[in-house]
Amino acid sequence: MIRVGLGKLTVQDFEQLLFKEALVELDDQARNEVDRNFEFLKNYASDKIIYGINTGLGPMAQYKINEQDQHQLQYNLIRSHSAGAGAWFSEPLARATMLARLNSLMQARSGVHISAADLLVTLLNKKIIPCIFERGGVGASGDLVQLAHLALNLIGEGEVMYQGKQQAAAEVFKQLNITPLQVHLREGLGLMNGTSAMTGVGMVNLIRAKRLLTCSVILSSITNELMKSFDDHFSLELNRAKHHPGQAAIATHMRTWLHDSKLIRKRPEHLYHKKINEAVFTDKVQEYYSLRCVPQILGPIHDTWLEVKTVLENEVNSVNDNPVVDHIHENVYHGGNFHGDYVSLAMDKLKIALVKLSMLSERQLNYLLNDRLNQHLPPFINLGTLGLNFGLQGLQFVATSTVAENQTLANPMYVHSISSNNDNQDIVSMGTNAALLTQKVIDNSFDVLAVQLLALMQAIDYLKCQPRLSTATRNVYEEVRKISEVIAEDKPRYTDIKKVSGYLNTLGTYSF
Repeated sequence: MIRVGLGKLTVQDFEQLLFKEALVELDDQARNEVDRNFEFLKNYASDKIIYGINTGLGPMAQYKINEQDQHQLQYNLIRSHSAGAGAWFSEPLARATMLARLNSLMQARSGVHISAADLLVTLLNKKIIPCIFERGGVGASGDLVQLAHLALNLIGEGEVMYQGKQQAAAEVFKQLNITPLQVHLREGLGLMNGTSAMTGVGMVNLIRAKRLLTCSVILSSITNELMKSFDDHFSLELNRAKHHPGQAAIATHMRTWLHDSKLIRKRPEHLYHKKINEAVFTDKVQEYYSLRCVPQILGPIHDTWLEVKTVLENEVNSVNDNPVVDHIHENVYHGGNFHGDYVSLAMDKLKIALVKLSMLSERQLNYLLNDRLNQHLPPFINLGTLGLNFGLQGLQFVATSTVAENQTLANPMYVHSISSNNDNQDIVSMGTNAALLTQKVIDNSFDVLAVQLLALMQAIDYLKCQPRLSTATRNVYEEVRKISEVIAEDKPRYTDIKKVSGYLNTLGTYSF
C-alpha cells in the first residue's frame, strides 16, 4: 500500500504502483491539512483578488470574474485546454501522472477540495486510465494540456481506458457508481497548473533507465567474458584510483557478475609471471575501449541516474502549481512553481547519457560481428555456410540505424523555448516533450541491447564455452535459448528482437 501525504514518495513507490499492483490510500493527517487549506482559501478569497478564482487566466488575468461565473470558469478552463494531439500516454505513463498530481495536491498548498484527491485514488485503485495525449504542453504554466485531459476525465467527460477498452468516462463512472468531480473553488486550475505529467513520465523513465543500465552492465560483462578479457580493467584497485562513485559501482557489478567465470584472465598469469619471447604479440595486450572502458563509460550514466532521481523525487514531492495557498501563514503567493525547467533539464541529461549507453552497445556488437577485430568468431557470427548464409548481418543494421536515431534525439529540448500565450509564457521548459523523447531513447536502446544479447548467445554457441561461463551468464544463456533459437538458417528475426527486448526488461531487475 502506498500512503500519499505522509513522507516523501520515491521512484520505488512509483514502481510498486505501476509494476507490482500496489494500491493507494491517503494519510489521515494530510487529509485534514488539505481540508484546512481549502477552508482557509474559501474564506480568504471572499474579498480579495486571487488569480484563477475571481480573475481570468493567463494574459486575461486582468479581467475580473463575477461570483456567479467562478465555477463555470473552472469548467471552461478544463474543456478549452482539452486540446491534445498525437498518441495517448501508455497505461504506466498515465497512472504515474495521476500519482504525481495526487501527491502534489496532498501537500495541502493547492486550495482544492479533498474530493479531488479522493477521486484520483478511486481511479488509480480501480485502474481507470485517463486518455492523455502526448502532444500539447509546453511545460511552463505546468502541463496544461495533458493535465486538462486528466481533469476532463475527473469531471466525467472525455474517454478513459477501462478493462482494455476505450470507453466514455461518463459510462464507466455510471457503471461503477463513481460521482464526477464537482468544482468547489479552483479544482480546474489546481488540477492543471503543475508539472505532474512530465514528472510522471520522468518517473517511468527512471524505472526503465535503471533496468537498461543494469542490462548494459550485464551484456558488457558477458562480452568481456567471451573475449577472454583481462580482469584488471574492472578491478577494485584500478577503479578506486579514480574518485567517481559510478565508476566504482559499475566495476563492482562486473566483478560480481563474473566472479566464477573460467574465461576471464588474470594479467600476471599471462604477461607478468612468465617470459615472453614473441616479437609481435598475437594476442592484444589491452582490449578495445568498448570492452576495457566499461566502468568509465557506464559510471557517468550511473551517476547521472542518481542525480536525475534526486531532481524528480524533489519535484514530485513539491507544490508545483500557482498560486500557492499557505494556510499556515495565511497568505496566497503568486509565482512560477509550475515551471518545468528542473524536470526538462534532468530528462535531457538522462537522455544524453542513455544515448551513450546505446552507442556502447552498438560498438560492442560491432566488435563481436567483425572477425578482423575480435579474431575469435566468424563474420557476423555466422553458424551457417559462409557466403550462402548471413548470420546476424541484418540484425546489425537494425542496431546501427537505431543508434543513429538516438543520436539525433539527443538534441536537448531544454533549450527549445518558444514564446506562446500572447507572450505571457515567454520562456518555457518543454519538459513533457523532453520526458517523452527520453522514453523514445529508452525504447530504442532496449532494441539495440536485444540485438547485442542475441549476438552474445550466438557467440556462446559457436565457442561451445557453456561449462566455463560464470553462473550468472550461463543462466542468461539458458533463459534466452528458451525464447530464441540458434541462428543458423536465414529466417525472419524481427520476432526474436521483440521477445529478447521484452526479456531484457526482466533481466534489468537483476540485483547485483
